[in-house]
Amino acid sequence: MIRTLSYVGGFAGAVALSQFPEFSQQYLQRLSGALNELHVVVESFDTTAAAAGLDRDSALAELGGNAVSDEMRGTMSRAITRYDTLQEDYAHLVGAQPLERLVKPWYFSDGELIDDTLEDFRPAMPVTVEGLIFAGIGFVGGWIIIAFVLSGLRRILFGRRDYA
Repeated sequence: MIRTLSYVGGFAGAVALSQFPEFSQQYLQRLSGALNELHVVVESFDTTAAAAGLDRDSALAELGGNAVSDEMRGTMSRAITRYDTLQEDYAHLVGAQPLERLVKPWYFSDGELIDDTLEDFRPAMPVTVEGLIFAGIGFVGGWIIIAFVLSGLRRILFGRRDYA
């Protein structure tokens, strides 16, 4: 019974993880698009600040004094912070192969982009080498997890059996 359930766990792991290369590619495309949009906003702000003889931090500090300006300062500050974070994530993910991306989950840091990618993502049969490698890793991982959990449960529920 444990062996059968372990196969099922392995198969589920293979199916799930085989989708990661395509998911990470789609996430990277969305990340690039978000960076392009934020770049326009941040560069425009920096250009306006420079025209006023200010750097970015000074220009942010100058914003304020009323509800609209305070809200604008918060919005720009969040946009700049997100832009900087996404730029760093993109730099680490863009040149990485799918296996490298798998071991860098902290660079998939934007929850909004993850949600949007998952919303539009449609699983597909992995026909690339990377997809097959991920399917193999997922199978082994699923097998090990299910076998470990079920073996532990069997020991807890039925105790250790000595056949000697």
